[in-house]
Amino acid sequence: MIGQWRLRAAFAERLSRMYGREVPAYTTLVDVSREVNEDVLRARGADAERLGSIARVTAERHGAVRVGTPEEMRQVARVFGALGMHPVGFYDLRDTASSALPVVSTAFRPVAEDELARNPFRVFTSMLTVSDPRFFDADLRERLTAFLAGRELFPPELLALADRAEAERALPEEEAERFLDLAVRAFELSSEPIDRDWYTALERISAVAADIGGVRSTHINHLTPRVLDIDELYRRMTERGIEMIDTIQGPPRWAGPDVLLRQTSFRALAEPRALRAADGGVSSGTLRVRFGEVEARGIALTREGRALYDRMLALVDERAAHRPAAERGDIARAVWAEHLPSSERELAARGLGFFTYHVVPDRPRDGSRPPTDIEGLLDGGWVRAEPIVYEDFLPRSAAGIFQSNLSDTGSRNSGQVGSSYDVDSLSGVLGREVVDPFALYERQRDRSLAHVARALSPQGAS
Repeated sequence: MIGQWRLRAAFAERLSRMYGREVPAYTTLVDVSREVNEDVLRARGADAERLGSIARVTAERHGAVRVGTPEEMRQVARVFGALGMHPVGFYDLRDTASSALPVVSTAFRPVAEDELARNPFRVFTSMLTVSDPRFFDADLRERLTAFLAGRELFPPELLALADRAEAERALPEEEAERFLDLAVRAFELSSEPIDRDWYTALERISAVAADIGGVRSTHINHLTPRVLDIDELYRRMTERGIEMIDTIQGPPRWAGPDVLLRQTSFRALAEPRALRAADGGVSSGTLRVRFGEVEARGIALTREGRALYDRMLALVDERAAHRPAAERGDIARAVWAEHLPSSERELAARGLGFFTYHVVPDRPRDGSRPPTDIEGLLDGGWVRAEPIVYEDFLPRSAAGIFQSNLSDTGSRNSGQVGSSYDVDSLSGVLGREVVDPFALYERQRDRSLAHVARALSPQGAS
Protein backbone atom coordinates (compact mmCIF):
# COMPACT_ATOMS: atom_id res chain seq x y z
CA MET A 1 0.00 0.00 0.00
CA ILE A 2 1.21 3.50 -0.88
CA GLY A 3 0.52 5.85 2.03
CA GLN A 4 -0.73 9.41 1.68
CA TRP A 5 2.59 11.12 2.24
CA ARG A 6 4.21 9.02 -0.48
CA LEU A 7 1.30 9.82 -2.81
CA ARG A 8 1.79 13.51 -1.97
CA ALA A 9 5.53 13.41 -2.61
CA ALA A 10 5.08 11.55 -5.89
CA PHE A 11 2.34 13.93 -7.04
CA ALA A 12 4.47 16.99 -6.26
CA GLU A 13 7.48 15.51 -8.07
CA ARG A 14 5.47 14.51 -11.17
CA LEU A 15 3.67 17.84 -11.26
CA SER A 16 7.05 19.59 -11.11
CA ARG A 17 8.37 17.53 -14.04
CA MET A 18 5.25 18.23 -16.08
CA TYR A 19 5.33 21.95 -15.34
CA GLY A 20 9.02 22.09 -16.22
CA ARG A 21 8.23 20.65 -19.65
CA GLU A 22 5.43 23.16 -20.17
CA VAL A 23 7.30 26.19 -18.76
CA PRO A 24 11.08 25.73 -19.24
CA ALA A 25 11.85 28.91 -17.28
CA TYR A 26 10.49 27.09 -14.21
CA THR A 27 13.33 24.55 -14.53
CA THR A 28 15.79 27.46 -14.57
CA LEU A 29 14.14 28.83 -11.42
CA VAL A 30 14.50 25.47 -9.66
CA ASP A 31 18.16 25.18 -10.73
CA VAL A 32 19.02 28.69 -9.52
CA SER A 33 17.15 28.08 -6.24
CA ARG A 34 19.23 24.95 -5.65
CA GLU A 35 22.47 26.81 -6.41
CA VAL A 36 21.56 29.63 -4.00
CA ASN A 37 20.59 27.17 -1.27
CA GLU A 38 23.87 25.27 -1.62
CA ASP A 39 25.85 28.53 -1.42
CA VAL A 40 23.91 29.70 1.66
CA LEU A 41 24.46 26.34 3.36
CA ARG A 42 28.21 26.55 2.71
CA ALA A 43 28.36 30.11 4.01
CA ARG A 44 26.13 29.78 7.08
CA GLY A 45 26.44 26.15 8.07
CA ALA A 46 23.88 24.79 10.51
CA ASP A 47 22.27 28.22 10.91
CA ALA A 48 20.98 27.92 7.32
CA GLU A 49 18.82 24.99 8.43
CA ARG A 50 17.24 26.75 11.40
CA LEU A 51 13.89 26.88 9.57
CA GLY A 52 14.04 23.43 8.03
CA SER A 53 16.63 20.94 6.85
CA ILE A 54 18.23 21.57 3.50
CA ALA A 55 16.65 18.34 2.24
CA ARG A 56 13.20 19.63 3.11
CA VAL A 57 13.84 23.12 1.74
CA THR A 58 15.19 21.74 -1.54
CA ALA A 59 12.22 19.39 -2.02
CA GLU A 60 9.62 21.95 -0.94
CA ARG A 61 7.05 23.21 -3.44
CA HIS A 62 3.77 25.02 -3.39
CA GLY A 63 1.47 25.07 -6.35
CA ALA A 64 -1.48 27.23 -7.35
CA VAL A 65 -4.67 26.22 -9.14
CA ARG A 66 -7.91 28.04 -9.92
CA VAL A 67 -11.45 26.65 -10.22
CA GLY A 68 -14.78 28.22 -11.11
CA THR A 69 -17.60 26.82 -8.97
CA PRO A 70 -18.34 25.46 -5.49
CA GLU A 71 -18.75 21.99 -7.01
CA GLU A 72 -15.31 22.19 -8.61
CA MET A 73 -13.90 23.42 -5.29
CA ARG A 74 -15.42 20.41 -3.50
CA GLN A 75 -13.93 18.09 -6.10
CA VAL A 76 -10.44 19.54 -5.90
CA ALA A 77 -10.67 19.20 -2.10
CA ARG A 78 -11.31 15.48 -2.60
CA VAL A 79 -8.23 15.15 -4.82
CA PHE A 80 -6.02 16.91 -2.29
CA GLY A 81 -7.67 15.06 0.58
CA ALA A 82 -6.34 11.86 -0.96
CA LEU A 83 -2.86 13.30 -0.46
CA GLY A 84 -3.39 14.10 3.22
CA MET A 85 -3.84 17.81 2.48
CA HIS A 86 -6.40 19.89 4.38
CA PRO A 87 -7.79 23.38 3.64
CA VAL A 88 -5.94 25.85 5.89
CA GLY A 89 -6.70 29.56 6.03
CA PHE A 90 -9.17 31.78 4.18
CA TYR A 91 -7.91 34.43 1.78
CA ASP A 92 -10.21 36.99 0.14
CA LEU A 93 -8.23 38.64 -2.67
CA ARG A 94 -11.09 40.75 -4.06
CA ASP A 95 -10.13 43.95 -2.22
CA THR A 96 -6.40 43.44 -1.77
CA ALA A 97 -5.19 44.95 -5.05
CA SER A 98 -6.06 47.67 -7.53
CA SER A 99 -6.47 45.01 -10.23
CA ALA A 100 -9.73 43.08 -10.42
CA LEU A 101 -9.19 39.76 -8.63
CA PRO A 102 -12.62 38.12 -8.24
CA VAL A 103 -11.44 35.10 -6.21
CA VAL A 104 -11.41 33.71 -2.69
CA SER A 105 -8.83 31.12 -1.76
CA THR A 106 -7.57 28.57 0.70
CA ALA A 107 -4.38 26.50 0.83
CA PHE A 108 -4.44 22.71 0.94
CA ARG A 109 -1.53 21.31 2.93
CA PRO A 110 -0.55 18.76 5.58
CA VAL A 111 -1.29 19.92 9.12
CA ALA A 112 0.69 17.54 11.37
CA GLU A 113 4.35 18.29 12.02
CA ASP A 114 5.51 14.81 11.01
CA GLU A 115 3.55 15.03 7.75
CA LEU A 116 5.02 18.46 6.99
CA ALA A 117 8.50 17.09 7.68
CA ARG A 118 7.92 14.17 5.29
CA ASN A 119 6.64 16.37 2.48
CA PRO A 120 5.27 19.92 2.96
CA PHE A 121 3.58 20.25 -0.46
CA ARG A 122 0.87 22.94 -0.53
CA VAL A 123 -1.55 24.13 -3.19
CA PHE A 124 -2.99 27.66 -3.04
CA THR A 125 -6.45 27.13 -4.51
CA SER A 126 -8.69 29.96 -5.71
CA MET A 127 -12.40 29.91 -6.56
CA LEU A 128 -14.06 32.43 -8.87
CA THR A 129 -16.68 34.57 -7.07
CA VAL A 130 -19.26 34.34 -9.85
CA SER A 131 -22.01 35.78 -7.66
CA ASP A 132 -20.15 39.06 -6.96
CA PRO A 133 -22.03 41.82 -8.88
CA ARG A 134 -19.03 44.15 -8.70
CA PHE A 135 -17.38 42.00 -11.38
CA PHE A 136 -20.17 40.15 -13.20
CA ASP A 137 -23.49 41.70 -14.23
CA ALA A 138 -26.61 39.54 -14.47
CA ASP A 139 -26.15 38.65 -18.14
CA LEU A 140 -22.47 37.73 -17.85
CA ARG A 141 -23.11 35.86 -14.62
CA GLU A 142 -25.79 33.74 -16.33
CA ARG A 143 -23.53 32.96 -19.29
CA LEU A 144 -20.56 32.19 -17.03
CA THR A 145 -22.62 29.91 -14.80
CA ALA A 146 -23.87 27.96 -17.83
CA PHE A 147 -20.35 27.65 -19.27
CA LEU A 148 -18.87 26.37 -16.01
CA ALA A 149 -21.74 23.91 -15.50
CA GLY A 150 -20.98 22.36 -18.89
CA ARG A 151 -17.37 21.35 -18.19
CA GLU A 152 -15.75 18.50 -16.24
CA LEU A 153 -12.39 19.19 -14.60
CA PHE A 154 -11.93 15.93 -12.71
CA PRO A 155 -13.07 12.58 -14.18
CA PRO A 156 -15.24 10.31 -12.01
CA GLU A 157 -12.51 7.64 -11.86
CA LEU A 158 -10.05 10.14 -10.34
CA LEU A 159 -12.58 11.25 -7.73
CA ALA A 160 -13.45 7.65 -6.81
CA LEU A 161 -9.78 6.81 -6.31
CA ALA A 162 -9.31 10.02 -4.32
CA ASP A 163 -12.18 9.14 -1.99
CA ARG A 164 -10.72 5.67 -1.41
CA ALA A 165 -7.24 7.07 -0.71
CA GLU A 166 -8.64 9.56 1.78
CA ALA A 167 -10.80 6.96 3.55
CA GLU A 168 -8.07 4.28 3.73
CA ARG A 169 -5.12 6.71 3.95
CA ALA A 170 -3.40 4.67 1.25
CA LEU A 171 -3.89 2.99 -2.14
CA PRO A 172 -2.62 -0.30 -3.55
CA GLU A 173 0.32 0.26 -5.86
CA GLU A 174 -1.60 -0.20 -9.14
CA GLU A 175 -4.44 2.09 -8.07
CA ALA A 176 -1.91 4.61 -6.73
CA GLU A 177 -0.22 4.75 -10.13
CA ARG A 178 -3.57 5.27 -11.85
CA PHE A 179 -4.56 7.98 -9.38
CA LEU A 180 -1.29 9.87 -9.87
CA ASP A 181 -1.56 9.63 -13.65
CA LEU A 182 -5.11 10.99 -13.67
CA ALA A 183 -4.36 13.68 -11.08
CA VAL A 184 -1.36 15.09 -12.95
CA ARG A 185 -3.27 15.00 -16.24
CA ALA A 186 -6.11 17.01 -14.65
CA PHE A 187 -3.70 19.94 -14.17
CA GLU A 188 -1.95 19.87 -17.55
CA LEU A 189 -2.42 22.77 -19.93
CA SER A 190 -5.06 21.76 -22.46
CA SER A 191 -4.46 22.03 -26.20
CA GLU A 192 -8.19 22.40 -26.86
CA PRO A 193 -8.96 25.63 -28.79
CA ILE A 194 -10.28 28.52 -26.71
CA ASP A 195 -13.34 30.53 -27.75
CA ARG A 196 -11.59 33.86 -28.40
CA ASP A 197 -14.68 36.10 -28.04
CA TRP A 198 -15.76 34.46 -24.78
CA TYR A 199 -12.25 34.62 -23.33
CA THR A 200 -11.94 38.29 -24.33
CA ALA A 201 -15.30 39.15 -22.74
CA LEU A 202 -14.11 37.74 -19.41
CA GLU A 203 -10.64 39.27 -19.80
CA ARG A 204 -12.22 42.74 -19.87
CA ILE A 205 -13.39 42.03 -16.32
CA SER A 206 -10.28 40.25 -15.12
CA ALA A 207 -7.48 38.22 -16.67
CA VAL A 208 -7.81 35.88 -13.69
CA ALA A 209 -11.54 35.41 -14.44
CA ALA A 210 -10.69 34.61 -18.07
CA ASP A 211 -8.05 32.09 -17.01
CA ILE A 212 -10.62 30.33 -14.81
CA GLY A 213 -13.89 30.69 -16.69
CA GLY A 214 -12.74 31.19 -20.28
CA VAL A 215 -11.41 27.66 -20.82
CA ARG A 216 -12.87 24.18 -20.49
CA SER A 217 -10.17 22.82 -18.15
CA THR A 218 -7.97 23.94 -15.29
CA HIS A 219 -4.18 23.88 -15.07
CA ILE A 220 -1.36 24.40 -12.64
CA ASN A 221 -0.88 28.15 -12.60
CA HIS A 222 2.54 28.14 -10.99
CA LEU A 223 4.86 25.95 -8.94
CA THR A 224 7.05 27.54 -6.32
CA PRO A 225 10.40 26.32 -4.97
CA ARG A 226 11.72 27.56 -1.63
CA VAL A 227 14.98 29.46 -1.43
CA LEU A 228 17.13 30.54 1.51
CA ASP A 229 18.16 33.91 0.03
CA ILE A 230 15.45 35.34 -2.21
CA ASP A 231 17.30 38.59 -2.86
CA GLU A 232 20.28 36.68 -4.24
CA LEU A 233 17.98 34.51 -6.34
CA TYR A 234 16.30 37.62 -7.77
CA ARG A 235 19.71 38.99 -8.73
CA ARG A 236 20.88 35.75 -10.37
CA MET A 237 17.63 35.25 -12.34
CA THR A 238 17.89 38.81 -13.64
CA GLU A 239 21.52 38.17 -14.62
CA ARG A 240 20.33 35.20 -16.69
CA GLY A 241 18.05 37.50 -18.67
CA ILE A 242 14.78 36.30 -17.10
CA GLU A 243 12.38 39.17 -16.50
CA MET A 244 11.30 39.31 -12.87
CA ILE A 245 8.40 41.29 -11.41
CA ASP A 246 9.37 44.66 -9.95
CA THR A 247 9.50 43.76 -6.27
CA ILE A 248 9.77 41.04 -3.67
CA GLN A 249 6.41 40.80 -1.88
CA GLY A 250 6.13 40.60 1.90
CA PRO A 251 8.48 41.76 4.66
CA PRO A 252 11.64 43.64 3.69
CA ARG A 253 15.14 42.24 3.93
CA TRP A 254 16.47 43.58 7.23
CA ALA A 255 18.98 42.81 9.98
CA GLY A 256 16.49 41.05 12.30
CA PRO A 257 14.71 37.68 12.18
CA ASP A 258 13.05 36.53 8.98
CA VAL A 259 9.30 36.36 9.56
CA LEU A 260 6.29 35.11 7.61
CA LEU A 261 6.84 34.86 3.86
CA ARG A 262 8.66 36.69 1.08
CA GLN A 263 7.71 35.93 -2.54
CA THR A 264 8.62 37.00 -6.02
CA SER A 265 8.27 35.59 -9.54
CA PHE A 266 9.35 35.85 -13.12
CA ARG A 267 6.76 37.53 -15.30
CA ALA A 268 3.97 35.59 -16.95
CA LEU A 269 5.13 34.22 -20.27
CA ALA A 270 3.41 34.50 -23.63
CA GLU A 271 2.44 30.88 -24.25
CA PRO A 272 1.05 29.63 -27.57
CA ARG A 273 -2.64 28.70 -27.46
CA ALA A 274 -5.15 27.72 -30.14
CA LEU A 275 -7.97 30.28 -30.46
CA ARG A 276 -11.32 29.64 -32.14
CA ALA A 277 -13.03 32.56 -33.89
CA ALA A 278 -16.79 33.13 -34.15
CA ASP A 279 -16.83 31.55 -37.63
CA GLY A 280 -15.25 28.36 -36.27
CA GLY A 281 -11.80 28.98 -37.69
CA VAL A 282 -8.84 28.16 -35.44
CA SER A 283 -5.68 30.26 -35.34
CA SER A 284 -2.56 30.42 -33.20
CA GLY A 285 -2.31 33.07 -30.51
CA THR A 286 -0.65 33.65 -27.17
CA LEU A 287 -1.92 34.12 -23.62
CA ARG A 288 -0.03 35.33 -20.56
CA VAL A 289 -1.41 33.55 -17.49
CA ARG A 290 1.35 31.39 -15.99
CA PHE A 291 4.45 32.51 -14.15
CA GLY A 292 7.24 31.16 -11.97
CA GLU A 293 7.08 32.05 -8.31
CA VAL A 294 9.70 31.51 -5.61
CA GLU A 295 9.45 31.96 -1.84
CA ALA A 296 11.53 32.37 1.30
CA ARG A 297 9.86 31.34 4.55
CA GLY A 298 10.40 32.82 7.99
CA ILE A 299 9.06 32.49 11.52
CA ALA A 300 5.30 32.20 12.06
CA LEU A 301 3.89 35.19 13.94
CA THR A 302 1.26 34.96 16.67
CA ARG A 303 -2.04 36.80 16.42
CA GLU A 304 -0.41 39.74 18.19
CA GLY A 305 2.56 39.53 15.86
CA ARG A 306 0.31 39.51 12.79
CA ALA A 307 -1.58 42.54 14.10
CA LEU A 308 1.77 44.32 14.48
CA TYR A 309 2.74 43.23 10.94
CA ASP A 310 -0.46 44.74 9.56
CA ARG A 311 0.16 47.99 11.45
CA MET A 312 3.70 48.15 10.10
CA LEU A 313 2.45 47.63 6.53
CA ALA A 314 -0.03 50.47 6.98
CA LEU A 315 2.75 52.69 8.33
CA VAL A 316 4.97 51.85 5.35
CA ASP A 317 2.11 52.69 2.98
CA GLU A 318 1.58 56.00 4.75
CA ARG A 319 5.25 57.01 4.69
CA ALA A 320 5.79 55.82 1.12
CA ALA A 321 2.65 57.44 -0.33
CA HIS A 322 4.42 60.54 -1.61
CA ARG A 323 7.92 59.14 -2.06
CA PRO A 324 9.53 57.51 -5.13
CA ALA A 325 8.74 53.80 -5.44
CA ALA A 326 12.46 53.01 -5.26
CA GLU A 327 12.54 54.26 -1.66
CA ARG A 328 9.86 51.87 -0.37
CA GLY A 329 12.38 49.19 0.64
CA ASP A 330 14.39 51.63 2.78
CA ILE A 331 11.19 52.95 4.35
CA ALA A 332 10.05 49.43 5.19
CA ARG A 333 13.40 48.54 6.76
CA ALA A 334 13.23 51.64 8.93
CA VAL A 335 9.70 50.75 10.09
CA TRP A 336 10.76 47.16 10.85
CA ALA A 337 13.74 48.39 12.87
CA GLU A 338 11.48 50.73 14.86
CA HIS A 339 8.76 48.22 15.72
CA LEU A 340 9.81 44.57 15.31
CA PRO A 341 12.18 42.86 17.78
CA SER A 342 15.67 42.48 16.37
CA SER A 343 16.26 39.00 17.86
CA GLU A 344 14.45 35.70 18.06
CA ARG A 345 14.70 35.78 21.86
CA GLU A 346 12.83 39.07 22.07
CA LEU A 347 10.30 37.90 19.47
CA ALA A 348 9.57 34.92 21.74
CA ALA A 349 9.64 36.88 25.00
CA ARG A 350 7.13 39.45 23.70
CA GLY A 351 4.79 36.73 22.43
CA LEU A 352 5.03 37.93 18.83
CA GLY A 353 6.49 34.81 17.22
CA PHE A 354 5.71 31.11 17.44
CA PHE A 355 8.39 28.84 18.88
CA THR A 356 8.65 25.41 20.41
CA TYR A 357 10.41 25.30 23.78
CA HIS A 358 12.85 22.65 24.94
CA VAL A 359 14.45 22.09 28.34
CA VAL A 360 18.20 22.71 28.32
CA PRO A 361 20.15 19.65 29.56
CA ASP A 362 22.61 21.76 31.62
CA ARG A 363 19.87 24.00 33.09
CA PRO A 364 20.34 25.36 36.65
CA ARG A 365 20.59 22.56 39.24
CA ASP A 366 21.00 24.70 42.37
CA GLY A 367 17.56 23.96 43.76
CA SER A 368 16.07 27.25 42.57
CA ARG A 369 12.53 27.30 41.23
CA PRO A 370 12.23 27.93 37.48
CA PRO A 371 10.50 31.17 36.46
CA THR A 372 6.91 30.96 35.24
CA ASP A 373 7.33 33.27 32.24
CA ILE A 374 8.98 32.58 28.89
CA GLU A 375 11.37 35.52 29.16
CA GLY A 376 12.64 34.34 32.53
CA LEU A 377 13.05 30.75 31.37
CA LEU A 378 15.04 31.89 28.35
CA ASP A 379 17.20 34.41 30.21
CA GLY A 380 17.88 31.96 33.04
CA GLY A 381 19.06 29.24 30.73
CA TRP A 382 16.22 26.86 31.58
CA VAL A 383 14.89 26.43 28.05
CA ARG A 384 15.82 27.16 24.46
CA ALA A 385 13.42 28.31 21.75
CA GLU A 386 13.23 26.79 18.28
CA PRO A 387 11.33 28.85 15.66
CA ILE A 388 8.22 27.43 14.00
CA VAL A 389 8.33 27.97 10.25
CA TYR A 390 5.43 29.84 8.66
CA GLU A 391 3.58 27.34 6.46
CA ASP A 392 0.85 29.60 5.07
CA PHE A 393 0.25 32.65 2.89
CA LEU A 394 -0.34 36.41 3.03
CA PRO A 395 -3.39 37.78 1.16
CA ARG A 396 -1.73 41.03 0.19
CA SER A 397 1.41 39.29 -1.06
CA ALA A 398 -0.60 36.74 -3.06
CA ALA A 399 -2.59 39.56 -4.62
CA GLY A 400 0.63 41.44 -5.33
CA ILE A 401 2.04 38.46 -7.24
CA PHE A 402 -1.22 38.08 -9.19
CA GLN A 403 -1.37 41.80 -9.98
CA SER A 404 2.28 42.02 -11.04
CA ASN A 405 1.63 39.40 -13.69
CA LEU A 406 -1.47 41.04 -15.18
CA SER A 407 -1.21 43.25 -18.25
CA ASP A 408 -4.51 45.01 -17.49
CA THR A 409 -6.22 46.04 -14.26
CA GLY A 410 -9.63 44.81 -15.47
CA SER A 411 -12.82 46.43 -14.24
CA ARG A 412 -14.89 46.54 -11.07
CA ASN A 413 -18.23 48.24 -10.39
CA SER A 414 -17.59 49.73 -6.97
CA GLY A 415 -21.17 51.01 -6.82
CA GLN A 416 -22.34 47.46 -6.19
CA VAL A 417 -22.12 45.67 -2.85
CA GLY A 418 -19.85 42.64 -2.98
CA SER A 419 -21.24 39.21 -2.21
CA SER A 420 -20.30 37.80 1.18
CA TYR A 421 -17.65 35.12 1.49
CA ASP A 422 -15.92 34.11 4.71
CA VAL A 423 -14.23 31.11 6.29
CA ASP A 424 -17.54 29.57 7.33
CA SER A 425 -19.09 29.85 3.88
CA LEU A 426 -15.96 28.34 2.32
CA SER A 427 -16.09 25.47 4.82
CA GLY A 428 -19.68 24.91 3.70
CA VAL A 429 -18.62 24.92 0.05
CA LEU A 430 -15.89 22.36 0.72
CA GLY A 431 -17.93 20.16 3.04
CA ARG A 432 -14.97 20.15 5.40
CA GLU A 433 -13.58 22.59 7.95
CA VAL A 434 -11.18 25.27 6.80
CA VAL A 435 -8.55 25.08 9.53
CA ASP A 436 -7.40 28.20 11.37
CA PRO A 437 -3.61 28.34 10.83
CA PHE A 438 -3.07 30.14 14.13
CA ALA A 439 -4.67 27.20 15.95
CA LEU A 440 -2.14 24.83 14.37
CA TYR A 441 0.85 26.92 15.47
CA GLU A 442 -0.63 27.43 18.93
CA ARG A 443 -1.13 23.67 19.34
CA GLN A 444 2.47 22.99 18.38
CA ARG A 445 3.78 25.66 20.79
CA ASP A 446 1.50 24.58 23.64
CA ARG A 447 2.52 20.93 23.37
CA SER A 448 6.14 21.94 23.82
CA LEU A 449 5.28 24.15 26.80
CA ALA A 450 3.38 21.28 28.43
CA HIS A 451 6.45 19.09 28.03
CA VAL A 452 8.63 21.83 29.56
CA ALA A 453 6.24 22.16 32.51
CA ARG A 454 6.38 18.42 33.19
CA ALA A 455 10.16 18.31 32.86
CA LEU A 456 10.67 21.27 35.23
CA SER A 457 8.14 20.21 37.85
CA PRO A 458 9.62 18.97 41.14
CA GLN A 459 8.82 15.38 40.16
CA GLY A 460 10.18 15.82 36.64
CA ALA A 461 13.32 17.59 37.83
CA SER A 462 14.10 14.78 40.21
